[in-house]
Amino acid sequence: MKLEIVTPEATLLNSEVISVSVPGVNGAFQMLNNHAPIVSLLIKGNVAFKGGAITIEEEFQDRFTKQDGEYILPINSGTIEMKDNKVIILAD
Repeated sequence: MKLEIVTPEATLLNSEVISVSVPGVNGAFQMLNNHAPIVSLLIKGNVAFKGGAITIEEEFQDRFTKQDGEYILPINSGTIEMKDNKVIILAD
């Protein structure tokens, strides 16, 4: 599935991933390929994702950490939409 992470400053990521975990307002949840469509608010926490060939532009690499094969991006809040195997995260 395609993951796009957008902040007010820039698009931080636009890549194919295997899974995405986010801090939802009703608790953390994970999405895999072919997940049902969903829209949710996000709270302060970490967006975590895995993939085979994830490329992060050099200017944004310092915002992400990699732990046990998983990339992690801390956020303060945001919104997520999953539809047609595309995840868009609007994050602060």
